[in-house]
Amino acid sequence: MKTVIIILISFSLSFQIFAQNNKNLCSVSKTGFYSSLLNPSKIQYPGDETIDVTYARLNLSVNYDTRQLSGDVVIRAKSKVQGLTDFFLDLQNSFTVDSILSNGNALSFTHSENKIFITLPKSYSLDENFSVDIFYSGVPGSSGFGSFEFGTHKGKPAIWTLSEPYGSSDWWPCKDTPADKFDSSDVWITSDKQFYSVSNGTLTAIKDNGDGTQTYKWKNHHPIAQYLISLAMANYSIYKNKFVYGADSMDVVHYIYPEKIDGLKNTLDETVNMLKVFSDLFGVYPYMDEKYGHAEFGWGGGMEHQTVSSMGSFGETIQAHELAHQWFGDKVTCKDWHHIWLNEGFATYSEALYKEAAHGKDAYKSEINGDINNAKHAVGSIYVQDISSVNEIFDGSRSYSKGSVVLHMLRGIVGDSVFFNILKSYLNDPQLAYNVATTEDFQRVAESVSGMDLNYFFREWIYGEDYPVYTFNWNYSKVNGQHYLFNLNVSQTNHSNPAFFTMPIQVKVTTTAGDTLLTFFNDMQIQSFSAEILGEPQNVTVDPDNFILKDIQQITAVNGNANNIPENFVLKQNYPNPFNPTTTIKYTIPVAVKTLHATSQLVQLKIYDVLGKEVVTLVNKKQSPGNYSVTFDASGLPGGIYFYKLQVNSLQGVTTGFTETKKMVLLK
Repeated sequence: MKTVIIILISFSLSFQIFAQNNKNLCSVSKTGFYSSLLNPSKIQYPGDETIDVTYARLNLSVNYDTRQLSGDVVIRAKSKVQGLTDFFLDLQNSFTVDSILSNGNALSFTHSENKIFITLPKSYSLDENFSVDIFYSGVPGSSGFGSFEFGTHKGKPAIWTLSEPYGSSDWWPCKDTPADKFDSSDVWITSDKQFYSVSNGTLTAIKDNGDGTQTYKWKNHHPIAQYLISLAMANYSIYKNKFVYGADSMDVVHYIYPEKIDGLKNTLDETVNMLKVFSDLFGVYPYMDEKYGHAEFGWGGGMEHQTVSSMGSFGETIQAHELAHQWFGDKVTCKDWHHIWLNEGFATYSEALYKEAAHGKDAYKSEINGDINNAKHAVGSIYVQDISSVNEIFDGSRSYSKGSVVLHMLRGIVGDSVFFNILKSYLNDPQLAYNVATTEDFQRVAESVSGMDLNYFFREWIYGEDYPVYTFNWNYSKVNGQHYLFNLNVSQTNHSNPAFFTMPIQVKVTTTAGDTLLTFFNDMQIQSFSAEILGEPQNVTVDPDNFILKDIQQITAVNGNANNIPENFVLKQNYPNPFNPTTTIKYTIPVAVKTLHATSQLVQLKIYDVLGKEVVTLVNKKQSPGNYSVTFDASGLPGGIYFYKLQVNSLQGVTTGFTETKKMVLLK
């Protein structure tokens, strides 16, 4: 059977499409497919900056059997320079451009280097509008996975697009950059009746053409990035929900393969609650006058096409991620791929926010801990240095997980109320709403709302690399009564960019009078702090809410004087035990012989697994007589039985050596 599809798309410039399953599966899938299919030499970025595209209309005819596409695309634009006489659009060389018209008159053009160079009929003034109509045909390309894909499901035909980051010009002539968003768009799709054809915005009509085909007319009323324009076509079953928010309501429409629909209804129903949660946190869903929904397609992840996410799988995490993109990525779009974290980091963090709203704070912490563990594998800066590499753009550890953790850390610095005001202000900023943004735009909003100078934060976390590795030492002295002076020494290992990290560090001091939470602003590589507190300190927890992406090499307490220190070595049982994920190990180095010669000894405290394999060294240095407390963080380890061993070398003629091992249990 011969399948012929005619697609008419009319839309304003702003197209963003990104696929995502979860923070790892999405990025791994995307980078894997793109890196194998993308030809870096074809990337011509960021499009012709002499024009501002305001609208486009695509009329496409697609033959499913021959995989051929022919099109009639109208582009409306205005000149951004004085005296514009020519410009270019991006379209792959696999297509043949038959003719280009303006006001019915044929224009001169050339098509090479994956661009159409067009000579205008006259010289256009600054901000003067013009329109061109481009007729072309050929075979859609695959510079990215699924730019324009002919597939099947259960033996039935299916067609879909996925154009992020550089795939739009594989199937239609466009200005292929997210920096220039169209003002609006229309998509008309004519195809065999076996297809239900889905695109962005509102379905305004379905026309029976009387020849075995139907035309679906879609209208998008909002600015949209080029990579967010999409098509999804199959013999869909349709399942609907209703989202009501205040006085407004909207259809939530799911276009699902018939063989999947019955098993997905409960999962799809959760979308309505997600819409409410995110509308409460970020402001009302940006496209309430149109729709939200999912269109199933043949790729393994998901892609946040505006108003209708293309989905290859379903579940709480991927659905929350793609929905969050409607705010972060679609309403406010990264201006270029250097700043992709503004899309992916925000959507990944939104997964944790939904977990928090739906399942509680512990679920949020669990999700963030996963992001933190992934972020520690990030190499390079969150700001993408090489946007010719899809692996670099969609690096899961960096653009997704570390981007998410940056928002988690910002929330810890400014507090919940201010943080969510920052997000709403960012999305509603007059310069950014339904437009594009860079990191500097988000920083500007964050500083304005919080009243804080956050330049140090964005410089080190977005443009810097790695994360801090801390060592803490603490002690105290009595002031009077129940008042004590708490002293904390902080040191960081050396880095290159930045040399060290500037961060406010929260410290919970457990005392005989209760807990005291202190915050110290650490802006030096080696720094000391003091604070007067109520009650004698018993234990210290650094960063108790795990707000900082970090490693802690050691937390050591040294208390008392030689007269109060026992004359025997002591290794205490860790507390708590069992534990998850942190526990405290305390030990005593005694005064065996009171000579200057004997004031310090080489001390080692190591952790071993049940097979006797060394897991980590907590202490490996000379220590003076005193009482010590070391915190062990097992976040990255599997649950099970572990052993900790204290070993102190003997000093010949002065002290005897000491070795003792105790068992502890990590529950996960």
